[in-house]
Amino acid sequence: MGKPPHTSYHSDPRVDALVDETIGRVADKWTLLVLEALEEAGEQRFSAIGRAVPGISQKMLTQTLRQMEREGLVTRTVHPEVPPRVEYRLTELGHDLAEAFCGVWHWAERNIEKIEAARAAFDARK
Repeated sequence: MGKPPHTSYHSDPRVDALVDETIGRVADKWTLLVLEALEEAGEQRFSAIGRAVPGISQKMLTQTLRQMEREGLVTRTVHPEVPPRVEYRLTELGHDLAEAFCGVWHWAERNIEKIEAARAAFDARK
């Protein structure tokens, strides 16, 4: 069984690959929620982000922030104090991505009643 056919919306295969990778990473709920937390509150410490994202474990938050840092979405600043204070903030790329995904929240706000009615109608048929 081969790979499913891929529909390209761009002539540059590097752009296609980047879009696929970005959607794969950002579409995971933790990245979206961390992105939202940093967009709303600005620079934050690890523990503050953890409190802003209910249900995320320390391990998952660490992995998510590292991946976001690798992608250029967040910067990590270690302040030379005892104990060290570490803060995270969105980069320009991170803000751009947050703005792009903000549309999903606006869409959800505009359509929540329609979606809930469709779900209820579907569930009633079962």
